Amino acid sequence: MSGDWQGRPDGLAEAARRRRERARGSGGGPSLGRHLAQIGVLGWTIVTPLLLGAFIGRWLDRALGTGVFWAATLLFLGLALGCWSAWKRMQSP
Repeated sequence: MSGDWQGRPDGLAEAARRRRERARGSGGGPSLGRHLAQIGVLGWTIVTPLLLGAFIGRWLDRALGTGVFWAATLLFLGLALGCWSAWKRMQSP
């Protein structure tokens, strides 16, 4: 009977150990791909509310004939909301 209880790892346990060590890589931290994905998500977190504010503001300006008042206001509010959302996302574990 071969198994872990005798101190000799069987094939499955050995494969699991090797896979775990490969997954840790150097230091066990997130991979480069994960970091790049996080940067992309943070970018969209900032850009999406900014563009939404600009489009809604532009629509309001056309409907109300207010020049660029609403576009500028909602653009800056969208930027503030996007930056706040990105900050909160970076702070969460």
